[in-house]
Amino acid sequence: MAGPNIKLAESLKILKKLQENRGKAIKSSEISRTHRERLVKNKFLKKVTKEWYIISNPQNEEGDSTTWYTSFWEFCKRYLEDRYGQNYSLSSEQSLLFHAGNTTIPHQLIVRSSEAPNKIIELLHGTSLYIMKSNIAFDTEEERITKLRIQTIEEALVSMSPLMFEQNPIEVRTAIADIKNPSNLLRILLQGSHSIKAGRIIGAFQNIEKIKIAQEIKRTMQAAGFKIQVIDPFSDIKPKFLNLRSPSPYINRINLLWEKMRADVIKTFPKSSPVKDPGKYLKSIDEIYLTDAYHSLSIENYIVSAELIQKVKSGDWNLESEEDRKQRDAMAARGYWQAFQEVKKSISKLFQGDNSGEIFDEDHGEWYRQLFQPGVAAGLLQISDLAGYTNNQVYIANSMHTPLNKEAIRDAMPTLIELLKTEEEVSVRSVLGHFIFVYIHPYMDGNGRMSRFLMNLMLASGGYPGPLFH
Repeated sequence: MAGPNIKLAESLKILKKLQENRGKAIKSSEISRTHRERLVKNKFLKKVTKEWYIISNPQNEEGDSTTWYTSFWEFCKRYLEDRYGQNYSLSSEQSLLFHAGNTTIPHQLIVRSSEAPNKIIELLHGTSLYIMKSNIAFDTEEERITKLRIQTIEEALVSMSPLMFEQNPIEVRTAIADIKNPSNLLRILLQGSHSIKAGRIIGAFQNIEKIKIAQEIKRTMQAAGFKIQVIDPFSDIKPKFLNLRSPSPYINRINLLWEKMRADVIKTFPKSSPVKDPGKYLKSIDEIYLTDAYHSLSIENYIVSAELIQKVKSGDWNLESEEDRKQRDAMAARGYWQAFQEVKKSISKLFQGDNSGEIFDEDHGEWYRQLFQPGVAAGLLQISDLAGYTNNQVYIANSMHTPLNKEAIRDAMPTLIELLKTEEEVSVRSVLGHFIFVYIHPYMDGNGRMSRFLMNLMLASGGYPGPLFH
C-alpha cells in the first residue's frame, strides 16, 4: 500500500499538469475529489468558491493574502469565461483604470453580462465579484495583460460615472491623453444622443489641452443638432507634466502622480541645507551600518542578527563552509554590505557637485549587482539574476497593488530617472523617488532595499541628518 507521501506526490503530479494547462485557477470538476481533498488538506489548493480553487503555497502563514492577490485576475478570467464565454465586460470604471495602467485589485470587481443574475459572489480576503445583469451593447476588447474583456477607452469614457473625473483624475487624464482620433468617441456619443456627456468630455479634453479633439467633438455634435454646454469635469488644478505625445500610459501616470503629490511633500518636509563637512557625513554612514542593515533586511523577512551583520562586515566567514553556504540570510547580509559600500561611493559623488539623479542613473545597476553577487557566488542564485530589470511579472506580498509588467518597466524607469534629474526639491526626490520606485518594482527581488538606497542618496543630496538609511 502506498504511503501518504507517495499519494501526495501523485496528487501533485496531477496538479502540476493542471497548472501547465489551466493556470493558477482550478475548477473542481477538473480534478477528482480524492486528489482535491488531499491537496487542500496539505495546503497546495485553496478554496475560493463552491466550485473553484487556486493553487497555493503550503508555507504561507494563515491569513497571508499574497497567493490570492497574485491569482486574482487569472481567477476572474477563468471564472467569467467559464460562466459567460465572451458575453461579459468589466465595468466602465474598471475598464478605464486598466487603460490608464492601473491594475490594483479592487475590493469589488463589477462585471456586466446579459446572462448575469445580479449577484454578489464573495471571494477571499474581503474581495468580491458583483455580476450585474446588463446588455452588452457597447464596444469591448481583450485587455492585453490579463486577457479580461474590458470596454474600449471611448466606451468607458462615455459610460462611466461623472464621479470618476473627480475621484480618479490621474487615471482619466492618462487614458484620454491616449486618444489620438475622436471618430469612435463621436460614433458612441451620436448614437446615444449623449449631449450632456459630450459637454463633460469636451471639457476634459480642453483641460489637458487637446484642443483640436475638443473642437472636433463640439462642432460635430452641434452639426448633428445637439445643444452642447461645455463644463470642466475635473475639480483639481490643471496638470503641467502631461506628455500628449507619450507612447505609454505609464509615462503619463508617473508624471501625474509626481505632480499631484509634490506640493504635499514640500509642505511637510523641513528645508534642506548643504552638507558642510562631507568627511563627517560619510563617517556617520559607517556608524549606522549595523542598525541600517538589521532593519532593512528584517523588513524583507530575512532572519538576521547583529552578530551575523558584524561577521559579514569583518569578513570573518567562509563561503566554502557548509554552515555559511546554506545560509541565504548570510548571503543577503553580505550582499547588503557590498551594496552599502557602493551607495557610499555614490553619496561621495554628491560632494563633487554631481547631479543626484544622474548618479542614481549611472550607479543603481552596480548597487543591485553587489546586492546579489554573494548569492550567485554561493550557487544560491542563477547568474541571470544579476541581469537587471525583470522579464517576469513581480508581485508584492499581501499587497493589492500589481507592479508594472516588463514592457511598462522599460517606459517607467527612464521616466523616474528623468524626474530625479530635473526635480529641484530634495524632499520630493527623496520621498517620491522612493514611492515611484516601489510602485514600478523593476526587479524580481531587492526592490525594498534598492528603494531605500535611492531615498538615502537623495536625502544626502540635501544634507538631511542621519542619514536615515533604516
